[in-house]
Amino acid sequence: MSPRVVDPVARRQAVAEAVFRVVVRDGVEQASLRNVAVEAGLAIGSIRHYFDSHDDMIIFAVEALIHSIDQRVMGHVRSLADRTDLRRPAERVLAEVLPLDERRRDEAVLWLAFVTAARTRPSLRPHAERLYDGLRRLCHRALTVMAASGTVASGLDVELESERLASLLNGLTVDGVLHPDRMTPELTVSLLRRHLDSLR
Repeated sequence: MSPRVVDPVARRQAVAEAVFRVVVRDGVEQASLRNVAVEAGLAIGSIRHYFDSHDDMIIFAVEALIHSIDQRVMGHVRSLADRTDLRRPAERVLAEVLPLDERRRDEAVLWLAFVTAARTRPSLRPHAERLYDGLRRLCHRALTVMAASGTVASGLDVELESERLASLLNGLTVDGVLHPDRMTPELTVSLLRRHLDSLR
């Protein structure tokens, strides 16, 4: 009988998804090699075969999270082309990073857990910066397209408003994760919509 061939890309992705489940459920501190191996249904030696260290595993998981969000959000950003009134389409794009359903709520929990851990774990800081910068690029892109289409007031300071919008999205995300009974998806969308309408 020939040995079973293991796809290393699929195995690493399966480990990243196990990291996600542990972090969402128990926090970054509990995402040890041993706990992740149990979660993934693998021997700890299998984890060590694909990752040189615990940090290497966590960094790979953060990068997988960034890639997943980027792929989905950029697909929506492309939908902004060739439209006249972009308020609602832009709202849908920006809502992709808010905790409005189970998938996005889990992503928000992961984002918050990883960026908080980066404060005391230098190896995570460059990746936390990528998340920080990525949100601002998304806001800048959305507002630039809206300004070009006349959807927002002429003369809008896109640089400043991008920072303000990113800060709003950050706040809505944190509140949605920490106080989901108060910052409900309905209220979250209403606040985002009110902000975008105020830019007209």
